[in-house]
Amino acid sequence: MTITAAADGSALGNPGPNGWAWYIDDDNWAAGGSPHGTNNQGELQAVLELLRATEGIDEKLLIRCDSRYVIDSVTKWMPGWKRKGWRKSDGGPVLNRDILEGIDEAIRGRDVEFSWVKGHAGDRLNEAADERANAAAKAYQAKQEPRRGPGFTLAAGDGAAVAASAPIAASANAPAHLQTSASASAPIATAPSDAPLWAETSSLFDDFDTPSADPIELRISLTGDEHARLRDRAEAQGISLEAALRRLI
Repeated sequence: MTITAAADGSALGNPGPNGWAWYIDDDNWAAGGSPHGTNNQGELQAVLELLRATEGIDEKLLIRCDSRYVIDSVTKWMPGWKRKGWRKSDGGPVLNRDILEGIDEAIRGRDVEFSWVKGHAGDRLNEAADERANAAAKAYQAKQEPRRGPGFTLAAGDGAAVAASAPIAASANAPAHLQTSASASAPIATAPSDAPLWAETSSLFDDFDTPSADPIELRISLTGDEHARLRDRAEAQGISLEAALRRLI
């Protein structure tokens, strides 16, 4: 079975207030953004947040994007950039490296395929993602909190149950996110990330080599950006901030 989702980004002014969104159906979508960013950053962030939200599922994930930059960055250019220390062929630094490293980490070991769709051409999933990404950008422009959506409401176990009990998925009338993929494309192979997005947290646990039955309380200081990223990750997965932190252990 294949879960199909659209990922899209938006920026007002480019750069300016930006938004990202991924969309599977009305019960499974998320959006966010930042007060200042580019359209490419929004497009990449949408893919990263989708990968994070669906972490742990067994089903194949088909990501539909209207950005060839995003697809080519992940499927064609990223392996070479990594070999060159995240440098482009001209020796200049790769833009948006932090988001790309996050994608590289999140996609590892996953069955993921990308598909390009023309933007603003009536594709239902793409239009829904675009609408939500643009609304998030406008919310940040107005200094308001964006609608963040329900997140991914199908838990890993639920997804497996749906796949096992959904013979209608072979029908052309089945919901788009449960359609069986007819593509023969192989999953994208990715090399281990040299610098995982959350690698900085590993040092927190260096002093706890001996397991203990007693709870250990840890206190950490986060920047505003780090807290926002953690909050977005938690909300995209429909879990608490504490649960999001526990998943890093």
